Amino acid sequence: MGFPYERPRRLRATEPLRRLVRETKVGVEDLIYPLFVRHGKGVKEPIPSMPGCHRFSLDALLQEAKEVWELGVPAVILFGIPERKDERASEAYARDGIIQQAVRELKGALPQLTIITDVCLCEYMSHGHCGLVQDGIILNDPTLELLSLTALSHAEAGADMVAPSDMMDGRVRAIREALDREGYSHVPILAYSAKYASAFYGPFREAADSAPQFGDRSTYQMDPANGDEALREVALDIEEGADIVMVKPALSYLDVIRRVKETFCVPVAAYNVSGEYAMIKAAAQSGWIDGERAMMEVLLSIKRAGADMILTYFAKEAARLLAKKAW
Repeated sequence: MGFPYERPRRLRATEPLRRLVRETKVGVEDLIYPLFVRHGKGVKEPIPSMPGCHRFSLDALLQEAKEVWELGVPAVILFGIPERKDERASEAYARDGIIQQAVRELKGALPQLTIITDVCLCEYMSHGHCGLVQDGIILNDPTLELLSLTALSHAEAGADMVAPSDMMDGRVRAIREALDREGYSHVPILAYSAKYASAFYGPFREAADSAPQFGDRSTYQMDPANGDEALREVALDIEEGADIVMVKPALSYLDVIRRVKETFCVPVAAYNVSGEYAMIKAAAQSGWIDGERAMMEVLLSIKRAGADMILTYFAKEAARLLAKKAW
């Protein structure tokens, strides 16, 4: 049966009617807000390539986190900027490291806010890579010990969840075993399972001061051409003990998000990364697009693809719009 009996426009006639039949919805409960924390006091340092985002000292971080919580955003993920770097990423797993301090402060002030910690070494390594390096080669197995120490130090500080983002083979199992052995079997792992060697990370690397000092990360992050490989990576991480799996970036990999969601019965996260954020911000500032509408369209597309949760620098802005029922 076709026209004139079938008229899809009938269900588009008014905004209340469109809301009734809307298939995909983004809620504030779907959002995770990334935060950059550094040493110092009274610091709220703008990130030039990420308008609206900042690097925070601990005191300023607390204020930002309180605002996020009051907006209804249920979780944040922390990225640390250390005072010093070395070839063993010592600050990543130091008891008084910047992330460890931040976790203790946040859990003391906002116990109900879910604190996720990024477990990687690139911000803490003098060479900017995610693992130990020997003769220009990023070493896999020796790096697992440092990643496990880092995750364990975060759990000891009070992190609700740890999120390994390094893409070393076997790191989920190594972290799970370390956490379980030390009495942290209740701490879940959000694994960056399908993390691509993407051009969309540039602004983040400025924000976290984590650009590699030689070469690139294509020997451990995934080739953007590969989709089947993502399913193998996700399957391995689930087998090793991941509780949530992530696809990163989001927009160029919506097909991968959909395939992961349809294949595996686990929660799926997607990271709406810094370059995706910066593109919309730059275009909106130039008056080329409606920034708010583009932001929400992007978040809807990620949810529609199958993501259960979205890590996004838009979290605060989206939460404000959703609170006003402006979307």
